[in-house]
Amino acid sequence: MANGSRQAAWEFFGAELKRRREDAGFTQVELGSRVFVSGGYIGQFEQAIRKPQLDVAQRIDETLQTDGFFERTWRKLIDDKRYADYFAEVVELERAATKICEFAPTLVPGLLQTAAYAGAVTLANNPFVTGEYVEEKVTARLERARILADATRPEYWIVLHENVLRIPVSGPMSMAAQLAHISEMARHRMALVQVLTYAQGAHTSMSGMLQLMEFEDAPPTAYTETSFSGTLVDDPAVVKRARRAYDLLRAAALSPEASLDLIQSAAEDFKRCASTT
Repeated sequence: MANGSRQAAWEFFGAELKRRREDAGFTQVELGSRVFVSGGYIGQFEQAIRKPQLDVAQRIDETLQTDGFFERTWRKLIDDKRYADYFAEVVELERAATKICEFAPTLVPGLLQTAAYAGAVTLANNPFVTGEYVEEKVTARLERARILADATRPEYWIVLHENVLRIPVSGPMSMAAQLAHISEMARHRMALVQVLTYAQGAHTSMSGMLQLMEFEDAPPTAYTETSFSGTLVDDPAVVKRARRAYDLLRAAALSPEASLDLIQSAAEDFKRCASTT
């Protein structure tokens, strides 16, 4: 679904929510209290500024007795079989974000992956899948990354743990190309990249992958992920703690200039490794 038609569909979702809420005799605050969000959030849903999470859509159906209408509509708009269920909504939010900040503890994040790297990661997680499956996942990842090439692209801040530069994914030449791609993104100011080195030891904020997103007219979100699931939260107190953790990571990481030097050095190491094999 194109971005324009997707937005129009969310505007329909919001208009229906407003109509059915008013028909049921609820104010935004009253409905919000029943589905465990603020009245302001209900207003943002109705204006298509923000998209509700699935559990909120389900509670709206229960409260307004709409026979699953909002859950079905949500699933149709959010559901993308190319992504895990828990990640499809994150992809949707990335398209609307004005700023994205990530911490990657072990792997290059999807927005920076090359096709070869993405394919190797997919196969590592799914060694028995077909070539068509791998191609579909790689294509989806590259399409997702196009937001960084758009004229309205978000600010993209990324802290990579040194693990990301050293763990060989695919062959050494593929790793060299992947690191060169990251360097290119940084040099063209499409991403602000910092590296948290081994010298920092076991940093207190290294609990796992973290992504923070900010929006023009909606509250920020935080997303964390493990190997098999992800959690998207917009509770202001939790997002504030996540932001503090990210700030600590940035403070401990190398400067962007020193980080770029280290990334380029690691790429050269992989090239030398390839030439000796």
